[in-house]
This record gives sequence, C-alpha cells and structure tokens, in this order.
Amino acid sequence: MKILCIHATAGAGHQKAAEALCDALRKHTSHDVQIVDALDYASPAFKKSYKDGYLFLISKIPKIWAVFFVLTDMAWLQPLLRFIRKIYNHANARKLEKFLITEKFDAIISCHFMSTEVASRLKREGKILSRLITVVTDFDVHHLWLAVRTDHYAVASDFTKARLESFGIPSEKITVTGIPVHEKFTGPLNPGAIRRKLGLGEHVFTVLIATGSFGIGPIKEILAKLKDVQSIVICGHNESLYEELRQPAAANVKVFKLVDNMEEMMAASDAMVTKPGGLSTSEALARNLPMIFFSAIPGQEQGNVRVLGQYGIGVLSHSTDHIAQTLKFWRENLSAYQDQCQKMRQLARPHAAMDVVKLISP
Repeated sequence: MKILCIHATAGAGHQKAAEALCDALRKHTSHDVQIVDALDYASPAFKKSYKDGYLFLISKIPKIWAVFFVLTDMAWLQPLLRFIRKIYNHANARKLEKFLITEKFDAIISCHFMSTEVASRLKREGKILSRLITVVTDFDVHHLWLAVRTDHYAVASDFTKARLESFGIPSEKITVTGIPVHEKFTGPLNPGAIRRKLGLGEHVFTVLIATGSFGIGPIKEILAKLKDVQSIVICGHNESLYEELRQPAAANVKVFKLVDNMEEMMAASDAMVTKPGGLSTSEALARNLPMIFFSAIPGQEQGNVRVLGQYGIGVLSHSTDHIAQTLKFWRENLSAYQDQCQKMRQLARPHAAMDVVKLISP
C-alpha cells in the first residue's frame, strides 16, 4: 500500500503526531510511506501568513483568537464556513491538490484539519479514492476537524469520541486510539543516569519546564519561585529566552533550546510545568509524568485542560505561587503524587500510533 502521513506546521503537535505515525508504519509494516507538510504545497505567502498569523494571534492578541475559535465552532455557521474553507484552501493549496491526485495514495492519514478538508473535497469530487483517516491531535475537538468524506476518526479519549458523536459522526467511524506519540516515549529509561548526564543531582526532585515550540510563558518568574528542586527548561524556538536564562544559570537549572530527546528530559523529571498542547500532554501521559499547566492558549489548549481535568489529570495554575505550592505539595505528599500518576496511567495510550495504523485497512 502507498500511504501518506500529512500535517501542517502551524503548530509542532501536528507534525510530531505525523512523524510518530510515519515511524510506526516504516518500522512495523512493509507499506510505501511518505510524510509531508501540507504548507510546503501552498504558496510561500500563504505558508508564512498561516504560521506567523497564528503565532501573532495566540501570543499578542489571544482574546481575539478566543473569539475566532468560539465563532468557528458554532454549529449553525458550519455550512458557510465549509464554503469559505473550500474556496480559501483551493485558492492557496492547488499544488497540494495536484500532489494528492497525481500520487494516488491508497490511504491518507491527516493530522491537521486543513489537509483533511482538501483530501475530503477531492474524494467528494471523485479525483482521489484514498481511504482518509483523520487524527485529532487535541483532547477536545473543534468543528473544523469534520469532513464529509473522512472514513475514520482517531481520537484521544472517550470524551473526544462523545463530542464527535454529538456533531453527528457515527460511532462506528470513531476509534479511541489516543494521540500518537513516538514509541521512544514508551520504552524503559534510567532517570538517575540521565540526571547524571545532565549534571543534575540523582536524588533531587526535578521539574521539567516546557514552554512549547514557540517558547511562550512566564518562565523566569516560575524559576524564581521554585525552591529545593532542580529544573530543566526547554525554550523551544525562543532564542532570546534561551540566552536570557542560560547566562548565568544556577547549578540546579539546565536550559535547552528545542530538543530531540524530550523522552529523556521527561524520564529525568518528577513533574512537568507545561503548556497544555495535545502532543506534549500525551507524551507526558505515556511517561507517567504529572503535569501543571500554565499559559493555556484560548481554545484548543483550554479545551485540553478542561477534558484532562474531567479525568482528574493535571493542575491549571494562574500564578507562579500556585505552581510552586503544587510542586511542594507533590514533593511532600507521596500519596497525592502517586494518585496523580495512577489517574494518568488509566488515560495513557502509549501505543496510539500502532492503533491508528490498524485503521488503514477497512
């Protein structure tokens, strides 16, 4: 079979999910597998505005983004929005359409709503015959993920499935797989050895502070509040934050840019202070790493916090004092910490990638 894993790099989570699926397919099947960024098949101006516009909205005017997110999720507006998306995507992604038509994939696994809309429309017009699997990369789900010709949806949780069913999607077209994470997050790792490699104390409570790929959040303020712990800070693409934190950095604080060994960073940590992206929280679930959330983006990240909260997972903090108090509580109350770990084990789906792969054949 010829299979395409497709994403869009407006956010890192979509890409990481597609990469996890691609790696699983290549390792465990004999299929011919490709992975592409849908935005690479759009005009340069569209690609830049799509990525930069999203970053500007969530970082500079998040309240406007929140209004946009809510409006576009209203059921009564969907016919109009589907028409607008059809025209908008067709005008800006003709190269992507040509690619999908020419390559004649047997299956398309889409990890972004834009590529789902394009592939679904081509199926409806009879231009491609590919089986279309949509992988929803958050715990909540927005109407934008819906597409008439999607053959199957892979979702994060029972809550996510129920929400799709409330949109009118038949239950038999939805499978709770979890959000795909790379299998390196599921294997055994030695926390003590990793801490020694990083120059950290082997038996000291360790906090991982992950800012997301954009490096957003009050990281300096959080670090200033943490006492009697050691910290690992991942700054993502935020070069200025990285330079500011590492000179001078305390001996019990290790600062990194974007890393490709997040599984080791998580294994070396006892708790994670993070933005609540769908992929980062799924990786933490796979590694059984309790989470405190900060600076949740209105819309999808706030939805993740809300859904995870229904399962008793994670703590949403609105102040650096609360973050420090929660970490202190977990450090000093083993039963409460273990209860959080147990709840995470119940929701974790570390083998989600392989469960999505099983959906390829109808």
